[in-house]
Amino acid sequence: MNLLILLLLPIVGALAAWLSGRINQHYPRWITLACLILCHIPLFSIWLNRSSGSAWFIHQQFPWLERLNLTLHFAMDGFNFLLVALTLFISLIALLASWQEISKRTGLYYLNFLLTIAGIIGVFISLNLLIFFVFWEVMLIPMFFLISIWGHEKRYYAALKFLIFTQLGGLLMLLSICALSIIHLQQYGHLSFDYLELSQLSLNSSQQNWLGLGFMLAFLVKLPALPFHSWLPDAHTQAPTGASIILAAILLKTSAYGIIRFVLVLFPQFSVDFATLINIIAVTGIIYGASLAFAQTDLKRLIAYSSISHMGFVLLGCFSFNAIALQGAIIQMIAHGLTSAGLFAVAGMIQTRYASRDLTKIGGLALQIPQLAGLTMIITIATLGMPGFGNFIGEFLVLIGSFEQYKIFSVIAATGLILSACYCLLVIHRCFWGELKTGAKQGSASPPLDLNRRERLTLISLIVALLMVGLQPQPILDLTAKLSQRITLVPNTLATPISPVLTQEDKR
Repeated sequence: MNLLILLLLPIVGALAAWLSGRINQHYPRWITLACLILCHIPLFSIWLNRSSGSAWFIHQQFPWLERLNLTLHFAMDGFNFLLVALTLFISLIALLASWQEISKRTGLYYLNFLLTIAGIIGVFISLNLLIFFVFWEVMLIPMFFLISIWGHEKRYYAALKFLIFTQLGGLLMLLSICALSIIHLQQYGHLSFDYLELSQLSLNSSQQNWLGLGFMLAFLVKLPALPFHSWLPDAHTQAPTGASIILAAILLKTSAYGIIRFVLVLFPQFSVDFATLINIIAVTGIIYGASLAFAQTDLKRLIAYSSISHMGFVLLGCFSFNAIALQGAIIQMIAHGLTSAGLFAVAGMIQTRYASRDLTKIGGLALQIPQLAGLTMIITIATLGMPGFGNFIGEFLVLIGSFEQYKIFSVIAATGLILSACYCLLVIHRCFWGELKTGAKQGSASPPLDLNRRERLTLISLIVALLMVGLQPQPILDLTAKLSQRITLVPNTLATPISPVLTQEDKR
């Protein structure tokens, strides 16, 4: 029952937070904090009781609609264990970073906040593709409300754009899921939406390409990858701090998870046939995102474009057909989650103090907020890939692994690291060094307060996590090793398609 409890706790907490907001506007945030802390108990229990002989830590199935052969099938292995742990950690960071930011409709805000978390957890643990799609949609609707109600000046436009892009992608995935189930009916005599059963289908090349394209487009929109990225800068810029952190650090990772879990296994021939095109999109996104980040004057918009660049490394690692690159992509997912959360938290702290994110109006802030300046510098150098931090490990493994199959793409992607250093150092210089600009002085009779204990705890926690990933990545590599083994990776040529490899023990 641990997986079901893990899923239900945020839902119950969301309802409790909503109802408590009618009594006192401060209660919802405390209930949300307690709920997120309690969610670690079933996760820790799963870790302690995991099965050492199987690739899966735990399997749980609950009957639902027998006529459609539909069950609630939840499971966890090392891969989604890491992502669920990241989700809970980042959720706490998002809560602490925006602790005093929300002052209106707090019950409704934390209702949507926790429902988003519940949807993300559901996406990560569902092995029934129809239930996966349900949670895929569940996490989008509350995020839409978080942006449209508590966002900034252009929040309605940004929220609507986010919803339209992601809903269109989700519709294509739903059509592909239904087609897979019908094919299962034709081959085995009954409908099925179960991942382990669908992985045994015999799909011809045309079926794989069309159905794989439906899944892949949905994931490329959410990643986001060119040319489906235009919703991201607007959504990030207009969202409140907590929503920006959740969106960048966790929500984007659901797409990479879907690519690794579903596309590479269910559609191996599609993965091979479209690998070159997808990797062109990946390296183009790396350069394009970094170049546009360098040109931004809005701090949150700059961070948003940097996310496009960094997630390009994840996409390249997924379609390099190399175990090292795949594990590098997973580490990059985790490291980017931590660094993007830190950068958006910093952006929120600066906006709270100076009512501005415009890099042309703020500068020399290290004179007023030296603690924030110092911690921001550490997070920023982690973002640019400094050795010792998680981003360096992820990007290094992706480049090393992809070089075996795609030398040119690997070299081009490496230039993105140079551009990353440029815009990261630009942020530090413009925000914190040089002469104190007029915009930073306005509305402030005395210098704004530096970090309080809660804010210090938030940023230091992220830095410690980044150092742990960067200095000791082996536990993550161990947890994802079986995943790499279960997907047959092409060592030297793309002539041999990938085969979905699932052991008999996994099928049980």
